Amino acid sequence: MPDFWEHPKEAQAQMKKIKDIKAWIDGYHEVENLVDELQLAFDFFKEELVTEEDVDRHYASAINAIEALELRNMLRREEDKLGVVLKINSGAGGTESQDWAQMLMRMYLRYCERHGYKTSIANLLEGDEAGIKSCTINVEGDFAYGYLKSENGVHRLVRVSPYNAQGKRMTSFASVFVTPLVDDTIEVKVEPALLSWDTFRSGGAGGQNVNKVESGVRLRYQFTDPYTGEKEEILIENTETRDQPKNKENALRHLRSILYEKEMQHRLEEQAKVEAGKLKIEWGSQIRSYVFDDRRVKDHRTGYQTSDVNAVMDGDLDAFIKAYLMEFAATEETK
Repeated sequence: MPDFWEHPKEAQAQMKKIKDIKAWIDGYHEVENLVDELQLAFDFFKEELVTEEDVDRHYASAINAIEALELRNMLRREEDKLGVVLKINSGAGGTESQDWAQMLMRMYLRYCERHGYKTSIANLLEGDEAGIKSCTINVEGDFAYGYLKSENGVHRLVRVSPYNAQGKRMTSFASVFVTPLVDDTIEVKVEPALLSWDTFRSGGAGGQNVNKVESGVRLRYQFTDPYTGEKEEILIENTETRDQPKNKENALRHLRSILYEKEMQHRLEEQAKVEAGKLKIEWGSQIRSYVFDDRRVKDHRTGYQTSDVNAVMDGDLDAFIKAYLMEFAATEETK
């Protein structure tokens, strides 16, 4: 289309769709190539041209690519594609909890860096002596919310505190709160079959032409809420100009605005539900425990755990996120 770029917003939305489709095609081709290489390695192994370790290496590469594609396939909710507003609040416990909150902030910043996400710290409240009381991080990138939504909840730290002179084992809490970073890419779709028009003579001032010509338009749209199933008739009248086509255009613009507002309202209500479900920072409500002395990080929802504490604190959260999505993403789809 020669006039494609004359409508930047529509063009940008279309390019994003193309990018999403291309990502799936590229992912498929990557898996296909790795499986072919595995088959070739296995054939060479039978002819004693490569070692068993070579076959294992090709097998691991193919499995990793397949699982990465499966994981992305779990992110089907519309908001999964969006960015993230990630808030961290320290729990009770003063300096120890504030230090823990800062460690979590670093962990998530490193995770985002690993995955090529763009981050900006929207708000930061420093601790009294060390660490932070709270911070808000905006994360932009494909499927950032889909992956990081698994981090929503209370995180518990157990360690020998460097701030305790007696060297006692201390327990600290911090909450992580994740919501979608709502953008302006919501697509407003008007179904022509649900539209009907009336025309009428405009009243009031404007001269004889306004009264004699049916330039006023009345738009009726039979709207069904896609989330609740509730039906309503949206009625819009427009008499802005003496030009009936122009009034129709204005009425349609008004309708799109109403539909956009309804979708935005739904988004805000979804965020409010997440707000209402925020956990209190206390014992028994944690989603994950980080026990430094025992070299163990365990997720209490999935049971997944690792002994590589340093890697986790350096942003290696992929295994935890994968375990969560594989167990809970399908359940989310049915809600």
